Amino acid sequence: MLRRFVVLLGVAALGFAQSLAEFEKKVTEFTLANGLHFIVVERHGAPVVSFHTYVNAGSVDDPNGQTGIAHMMEHMAFKGTETIGSKNYAQEKVALANIEKVYDLLEQERYKGAKTNPEKVKSLEADLKGAMARADSLVNPNEYDRLIEENGGVGLNAGTAMDTTNYYLNFPANRLELWFLLESERFVRPVFREFYKERDVVREERRMRVESSSQGLLLENMLTMAFAAHPYRNMPGGWASDIENFRMPEAWAFFKKHYVPSNMAIGIAGDVDPKEVKRLAERYFGRLPVGPVPAPVRTVEPQQLGERRMGFENKEQPLLLIAYKRPARTHKDAKTLDVLSDILANGRTSILYKEMVRDKQIALGSFAQSTFPGDKYPNLFIFFVVPNMSKSVEENEKVCYEIIERMKKEKVDPEALTRTKTKVRADLIRKLDSNSGLAGELTSYHMSTGDWRNMFREIQEIDRITAEDLMRVAKEYLKPENRTVAWTFQPKGEK
Repeated sequence: MLRRFVVLLGVAALGFAQSLAEFEKKVTEFTLANGLHFIVVERHGAPVVSFHTYVNAGSVDDPNGQTGIAHMMEHMAFKGTETIGSKNYAQEKVALANIEKVYDLLEQERYKGAKTNPEKVKSLEADLKGAMARADSLVNPNEYDRLIEENGGVGLNAGTAMDTTNYYLNFPANRLELWFLLESERFVRPVFREFYKERDVVREERRMRVESSSQGLLLENMLTMAFAAHPYRNMPGGWASDIENFRMPEAWAFFKKHYVPSNMAIGIAGDVDPKEVKRLAERYFGRLPVGPVPAPVRTVEPQQLGERRMGFENKEQPLLLIAYKRPARTHKDAKTLDVLSDILANGRTSILYKEMVRDKQIALGSFAQSTFPGDKYPNLFIFFVVPNMSKSVEENEKVCYEIIERMKKEKVDPEALTRTKTKVRADLIRKLDSNSGLAGELTSYHMSTGDWRNMFREIQEIDRITAEDLMRVAKEYLKPENRTVAWTFQPKGEK
């Protein structure tokens, strides 16, 4: 049954790849005069439309001292505009400006060092609290969200990744123009209201996801070792001291630099007329001012000269993380590394699972990810292992290396390679089943590779991967001098 399933999926994948010319007939692309690119896919099966706004900026673009500021953009995205979310914007504008004036005075006093007057600081902190309360009193909370919900919108969400920031929404087809109005207003006339209240929310997210999580702490510490210079060393949520000191003018500076039309793309999939989409795009998004494409990250990670290791005590379950340097997503070996990752440690048919979890029972679980924490720049191929009770991190690490070394010398079983290639292809294709998946994947491929058609080309590329290719990339990238190892261990005497 498994072989039959694999064959059927393989045929489906091949057919999908070969039907690029047919699929192109459903796709309309255009770029506005200001540089904003649209990709529209007609799917008239149901009167709904999915929208995906892709911003080619993420945490890797955070300025020094402002790690996490890209994440703040996500939190500001739905706070509203000059006409949505305010009881009286003229008064609110004055109140928001007053917050910054008081904050400036407070920081000036705090930064005097030995000459700082504690009483004056206390007084200014009270003034700042009052200024924020005044601005908050002029806010209609969650009005943007309510407008979406009242008009049938679902799935309103956003996410900040290391390389990108993405905004999602699904609307009834008869609310197409409303989406254009609401989404464009967020970029033409946004208001960063409740900024400092939201800053506290971002700080709390870091506390939960990193500081109170053994996995989060392990990942963060591993990244600071693996990357000596490149900003991939910083977790997407940012460092606590940076978050606690964000200022609204800094957020505005990031927004004006990165949220420009030439650095964005919008995918629309569903029951739409491309001509009407273009008309509305020109009317609403054509208002966005032209801006230069932001320069990529300048810092290049220097060559790693040897293995880096670190372990730290943690009362929870011991964990093991092994990371190898690897090239960016656009490199010729990228898809081969994806297939290698799946063969090694993705699912119950993977090598690590069968040997470490099922047979030797030295691990509770094993996982591999071919790109981490992002893929726009050279990044990491990682293994994550959870040792079994009474089994050590050292024992699991040793077996991991034995398996990796074997991958360099022995060809992968043909059936396993076929199965894994089929799965990787199927995972790509599965993302296109829904309108939201289509809108997201097409914009992602357009912005990250230069052409959404590369998604189809990758499917064909996967078909050409051989066992010899897997051996070659394992030798080239999974080598000790390229490796960073981080682990946690329990205090002595505790289990």
